[in-house]
Amino acid sequence: MAQGRFQVDQTVYLISSVNWIKEAKVLKYSGGFYTIKWTDSDGGTRVRESRLYASKEEAESARDSVKRNRA
Repeated sequence: MAQGRFQVDQTVYLISSVNWIKEAKVLKYSGGFYTIKWTDSDGGTRVRESRLYASKEEAESARDSVKRNRA
């Protein structure tokens, strides 16, 4: 069985736009995709592993890098 970078029930962070970072919990991993549930609502989504970050600081750093490259 394929193993992803994050574990079920782990808190992860997703850059939902250039300005917003959302916190979520991992529900499932399959084929390079994670099913996640937002911690602040009942919603969720399925995303590629490359869009998730292990810490808010890591996500902020990636977001700031994108902002600098756009300027």
